[in-house]
Amino acid sequence: MSAAAHLDEIDRILLRELQRDGRASYTALAEATGLSAPAVRQRVQRLRDEGVVQIVGVTDPMALGLPVMALIGVRTDADVHAVADRIGELSGVIYVVLTSGSFDLFVEVVCEKPAELLKILNDHVKRVPGVTRAEAFTYFGIHTHRFAWPGT
Repeated sequence: MSAAAHLDEIDRILLRELQRDGRASYTALAEATGLSAPAVRQRVQRLRDEGVVQIVGVTDPMALGLPVMALIGVRTDADVHAVADRIGELSGVIYVVLTSGSFDLFVEVVCEKPAELLKILNDHVKRVPGVTRAEAFTYFGIHTHRFAWPGT
């Protein structure tokens, strides 16, 4: 999606309903919007095609036996995209974002044990060519985790 999508009130209702229950039927969505189920299906497909919404299963790392979570701040003196690509391929890395400020990248990692986090940090992230600094911020718990976006 190159430009911001234009969302009308029906699109916003659909997004709210899908954020509440990504498995909602087109019939249920039709009831919430006042449209027919086929019209809802077309709208949801358009929102998916435009990259506005992805319908996925969200997992809980703790429930999957991955209680060790951390954000790793990474500095690089190389091409930030190339470094992000390499780090994004590492086992345990669930997302990588480009940023500004003290770090060039933030990397979120989930794993089973603290020793595994240390191995990811020292044996993998710090050894990616171009990484000049990597600092881990271990999570003690997730306080807020939202999937609903303002304006929907």
